[in-house]
Amino acid sequence: MPMVTSRKVWTLEELHSLPDDGNKYELVRGELFVTPPPTDEHETILARLSMLLVPFVAANRLGFVYHPRAVLRFQGSEVEPDLMVRQPQPEPGRDWDVAPIPSLVVEVLSGSTRRRDRAEKKDLYMDAGVAEYWIMDPERRSVTVVRPSEPDRVERERVIWEPVVGASSLVVLLADVFGRA
Repeated sequence: MPMVTSRKVWTLEELHSLPDDGNKYELVRGELFVTPPPTDEHETILARLSMLLVPFVAANRLGFVYHPRAVLRFQGSEVEPDLMVRQPQPEPGRDWDVAPIPSLVVEVLSGSTRRRDRAEKKDLYMDAGVAEYWIMDPERRSVTVVRPSEPDRVERERVIWEPVVGASSLVVLLADVFGRA
């Protein structure tokens, strides 16, 4: 007779009670994900991307570029994207529950995050109303661009981000983000 296994469904309260031990803890629809500290390569990719995004975001008044410790909370889930662009809280000091939805979320794949970034977190971001999600793959030196109601697109040379239709767009050359091969 097959055994039925049950999995623990975590809550935000339980998530917030976990120790600050250098790991990143995220909760996606009751499932707890634990990620070890990122590698230097991971952080270098994000630093390079931030250098390109920050001036564009500021010049176009798109809000701010946020890094981990800033969270996206949606329907009992809480994640710390590697990078996100969103407007600031309308009222300082408010809870993450009322933070604006990001216009862009970026995750850099690693061995421990590859599956969840392409599945559970992708679904969460789209359900939350994120306008665009970039899944950066350092091994393949590519970015998968995910937008609601469009087929996913894999880019290997450049990514064009047009956060406001008809306004200026940002062209990100992937060699500038992943480094010269």
